Amino acid sequence: MSRPALAQRYPTALVTGAGAGLGRAFAEMLLAEGVAVWGTSRRLDRLPVAPRFHPLEFDLAAGNAAAAALVQQVEQESGGLSLLVHNAGYGIFGAFEGVPVGDWCAQIDGLLGRSVVLTHAALTAMRPRGRGAIVNVSSLAAELPIPFLSGYNVAKAGLSALMESLMLEAAGTGITFLDFRPGDYRTGFNQSMSAAFTVAPAGAAGRVWAALEATLAAAPQPARAAADLRRALRRGRSGVVRSGGFFQAVLAPLGLRFFPQGWRRAALARYHHLS
Repeated sequence: MSRPALAQRYPTALVTGAGAGLGRAFAEMLLAEGVAVWGTSRRLDRLPVAPRFHPLEFDLAAGNAAAAALVQQVEQESGGLSLLVHNAGYGIFGAFEGVPVGDWCAQIDGLLGRSVVLTHAALTAMRPRGRGAIVNVSSLAAELPIPFLSGYNVAKAGLSALMESLMLEAAGTGITFLDFRPGDYRTGFNQSMSAAFTVAPAGAAGRVWAALEATLAAAPQPARAAADLRRALRRGRSGVVRSGGFFQAVLAPLGLRFFPQGWRRAALARYHHLS
C-alpha cells in the first residue's frame, strides 16, 4: 500500500527562512507536494510568489512574543498547523574572545531561544489534535563543531538536545520530531557572514575561512536537502536526519562512534586547516 502524499498528512506548513537557501528549497518542495505553505523572511520581496504560498515577514531578532504570535497567526489562518520547519538562522564568524560577548549571547538567544518558543507554540497547538510534525534545522556542527563559529555551534547543539528530549518526552503523541542536521550546502550562508566583516579573517581564522569557502563552492545544491526532508517526512518517524555530501553526512558522523575524542578533535583541526 502506497504512503499518503505529504499534503494528506501535512496539509499546512510554516517554513521560516523561506526566502533563500535551504528554507526556499524546503518551501518549494512542500508546494510541489500540494502543501499550503506559510513562509517567512525578513524581506517579503525575497519570498516565492506561488499558489498556496502565504508570505510572512519575520525576524529572529523580533523576540519571543513575535515568534509565538507567528505560530498563532498561522494556526488561525490555516485552520490548524500540521508541520513546522524552522530553518531561519545566521552565523557570526570570529574568535570567541574577539567578538563582543553580547553578540554571542544574542546569536544563541536568536537561534536557540527562538527555536524553543516556536517549537513550544507549535507543539501546544498540535498536541490536542494528536498529529503533526516539528522539524528543527540544526546542523552537523552540533556533532562536528566549526572553529570560529562557537556561538553557532552552541546554539545548534542545544537545538539537537531539545529535539532529543522531545522525542523521548512526547513519544506516542502522534507528533513526529525531526532533528534535521545539514552539512555544507551551496547557499548564501557564508556571504551573509562575510558582509559583517570589518577586517578580512587572518592567521588561523583566515585558513579556516578559506577552507569553508572552498568546501561550500563544491557543496551540493539545496534541492538535495529538500529531497532528504521529503523522504523523512514520508517515513513519519521521529529521529535525526543527516543531510549533505557523503563525507560530511555519512563518513564523518560514523567516525564519531569509533574514534577516541582526541583523534576526532585532531581530525577536525586538520579538516579545517588548523594543523
